[in-house]
Amino acid sequence: MLPNLGPQVKRADGKTGVVFRAFTSPPSDTDRTPAAIIEIADTNMYLSDFTHPALTEDLWWAEVEAYFTPEESCEFEFGLTVHGTAKLWLDDELLVDNETEQRAGGSFFNVGTFEETGTKFVEKGKTYKLLVKWASGVTSKLAEADGVVSFGGGGLRIGGARVIGVKEEIKKAVELAKTVDQVVLCVGLNSDWEQEGHDRPHMDLPEHTDELVAAVAAANPKTVVVVQSGTPVTMPWEKDVAGLVHAWYGGNETGNAIADILYGDVNPSGKLSLSFPKQVEDNPAYLSYRSERGRVLYGEDVYVGYRFYEATKKAALYPFGWGLSYASFKFSGLEVAVDEESKALKVTVDVENTGSVDGAEVIQVYVSQQSPSLRRPVKELKGFKKVVIEKGTSKKVEVVIEKKYATSFWDEERDQWIEENGKYDVLVGNSSANTPLKASFEVAETSWWSGL
Repeated sequence: MLPNLGPQVKRADGKTGVVFRAFTSPPSDTDRTPAAIIEIADTNMYLSDFTHPALTEDLWWAEVEAYFTPEESCEFEFGLTVHGTAKLWLDDELLVDNETEQRAGGSFFNVGTFEETGTKFVEKGKTYKLLVKWASGVTSKLAEADGVVSFGGGGLRIGGARVIGVKEEIKKAVELAKTVDQVVLCVGLNSDWEQEGHDRPHMDLPEHTDELVAAVAAANPKTVVVVQSGTPVTMPWEKDVAGLVHAWYGGNETGNAIADILYGDVNPSGKLSLSFPKQVEDNPAYLSYRSERGRVLYGEDVYVGYRFYEATKKAALYPFGWGLSYASFKFSGLEVAVDEESKALKVTVDVENTGSVDGAEVIQVYVSQQSPSLRRPVKELKGFKKVVIEKGTSKKVEVVIEKKYATSFWDEERDQWIEENGKYDVLVGNSSANTPLKASFEVAETSWWSGL
């Protein structure tokens, strides 16, 4: 959707934001007075829990007023997304009608509309009056047509941005990239793309992003890409960039954290908490991720993430537990012992920082049953520990795991956990795809257990 318009508009008193006025009667009532007046800096308003003593019915109305003074003369696009019905005027000119006809868009937890837009040429320095007339969620035309259940007061989002030519802007980025030593491109997703209430049908970045990255990387070989997303994304340009940082969603301090990593003030030491497939079709839930006529089949069973990729021998783009650092590490000296008194599995390994800077590494311990009575994953993560190691030094790291948690699986026939007798391999490394150290231990007899 278009960027939130709130930071770009002002109220009559000159402060950033809009004035929201709620009414008990419709705009046709020329004598109506506001039941509530609220000053809001944001123009993304979800009114599921909004209440007022005067608003005793589900049906009520509102007006949102603000003043817009563009910083440049340009074509400017305004957007309106609602749970309810609304129209947007600019200086008494109707620009956006999201009332007469509505399209489902997945907004406001799947009860809202698609973002409808309107464009107007605006002059630099001229002040325009923005007015949105809105009616509460029960007026939505989506409810009966598509079986959408209305709840709460409704929702309203006003967006806006200068209209740009994508090809022209990519060309500008390419020309700029040619004039500098290094490039940092920040790309990714946001709440428009990742939100509660629905699944994404693909892993792609927003339209034109891949084209931008590929063009800039071709113009400057020292291009680093920072990706912000909460899920894996497809990256067809991945091998063509000099560096890749996955920043997730870090909150208010994201910018400072990214700068610390890029400038080397902090040594990155994060590990992926999920696998990044090469394409969405490689995902273990691809064939069953959605509801089919109200039925959801969890077809992947226990083969989630790295367990699926290893069972099918399908390589991931980046495996679970993977992550680089400005330091490098070497594992050696694996020892595995079972403490019969505490029933604990004690795994020790020597970790050496072979790099030129201090850093942290995550020791990951996987367990694999050699001859299980049923099909099990190739290996399963059972313990891990993160350690900070100074450059040129090494540490002996111990990971302690309760043995029954390291070995057991759920026995559906007995309705209990089962720990089978036999040999088990312990595999240690720094990602699910890199476990070079191996040792074994044995369980003498089969036993079942319940609870903790």
